[in-house]
Amino acid sequence: MLTRRRFIELNGITTAGIGMGLKPSWFVNDLKQFETHRPKPADRKFTSKAVEATIKNVKAAIKDPELAWLFENCYPNTLDTTVNYKLIDGKPDTFVITGDIDAMWLRDSSAQIWPYLPLIKTDPELQQLIKGVINRQAKCILIDPYANAFNAGPTGSEWDSDRTDMKPELHERKWEVDSLCYPIRLAYNYWKTSGDSSFFDESWQKAGKLIVSTFKEQQRKNGAGPYHFQRKTEVASDTAPNGGYGNPVKPVGLICSIFRPSDDATIFPFLIPSNYFAVVSLRQLAEMYRVIGKNKIAADECEGLAAEVHNALQKYAVAHHRVYGNILAYEVDGYGNRLFMDDANVPSLLALPYLGALSVHDPLYQNTRKMVLSTANPYFFKGKVAEGIGGPHVGLNYIWPMSIIMRALTSTDKIEIIFCLNMLKNTNAGTGFMHESFNKDNADDFTRKWFAWANTLFGELIIKTHKYYPDLL
Repeated sequence: MLTRRRFIELNGITTAGIGMGLKPSWFVNDLKQFETHRPKPADRKFTSKAVEATIKNVKAAIKDPELAWLFENCYPNTLDTTVNYKLIDGKPDTFVITGDIDAMWLRDSSAQIWPYLPLIKTDPELQQLIKGVINRQAKCILIDPYANAFNAGPTGSEWDSDRTDMKPELHERKWEVDSLCYPIRLAYNYWKTSGDSSFFDESWQKAGKLIVSTFKEQQRKNGAGPYHFQRKTEVASDTAPNGGYGNPVKPVGLICSIFRPSDDATIFPFLIPSNYFAVVSLRQLAEMYRVIGKNKIAADECEGLAAEVHNALQKYAVAHHRVYGNILAYEVDGYGNRLFMDDANVPSLLALPYLGALSVHDPLYQNTRKMVLSTANPYFFKGKVAEGIGGPHVGLNYIWPMSIIMRALTSTDKIEIIFCLNMLKNTNAGTGFMHESFNKDNADDFTRKWFAWANTLFGELIIKTHKYYPDLL
């Protein structure tokens, strides 16, 4: 856990300085000129007037030139480089790649576009772009609700040899509960922000019903269900055991997720952060069916499933830790086995308040937070340049900037937020962008130079800090 004294040591802040307003080290840095690393305007995929105005406004309030430079590069990165917008049959359609992988993940595409939602009321073109993502995601779900990533068309992929029910439209077919939660989150909040419910047409309502039926299948009350996945690989976390159905579970009302949001296989298939996310998403879907679709039967079904999963979480997700007391396990199997850890990818235990699943002030969350941000979490790393959560996807001793960003987004402690901002600034390796991960002792050793989700999430952190804690910038 970050203590006040440890923060002072790491950032060179005097006790007097803290008392006079939390002046971090970057306020005394020599001013430097940082040239933008954004594509030239003519080369950008999409330009939003509202986003450009936000960049100008927020950047002007940031005193540290390098932090301002990072914000300018990262916040618009999804729009600059990853979106492909067009009209299909008169409806907006937006295909969003992750960055250096030319495919659309349901999770990533939702998260990448999320920070722009507050701006759509003043930017009709941006609103149409996001509506296009919602429309495209419904098409993807109807193609295959078990797939996590899709091609722009029926082109096939490098994973066509996976032992599962592949289709030419799929890039990858790893079943992850959160893949069906993120599109609901985006659609629901688009509706709440814009007032536009026209996306919730016959196609989207059909996709919503498929989401519910898929969740119910993966409660595994009547056998393992239709999904299975195996890959010929030397990486154990890239395939599922027991003929591709994952490790066994006792049906208790929770939903199986054979893979995590990191695309790594679960050990115990009841992935707790994803089940919490499912509860939130099902309640949102219920409201859309009830208010927009005028479909009480579908709404009640969503509410009933949400209540069942929530009740099961109360019974099976909480466990006693010998140091931190009652906390949430990361994965369970219904038999009493539990895994104590957290992964950087969202949904995570750390991110539960960000997703609206738990209050940041909930004692259970706070106990869990202390555990996952400590060496009790086997994927929490402390090194010469930073500390944070990683995961098995990249391997030991690699911290994901996403976890540092999420730590700040779920914090109400100014000292902790400054600490996170400093780490993020000091580990960009001079590239001007966030990365998938970096070595805890050497930020120049990083993975994925172009990872739009982390970039846009960093932009979201700066926007939030500017709104609620402007003195920190």
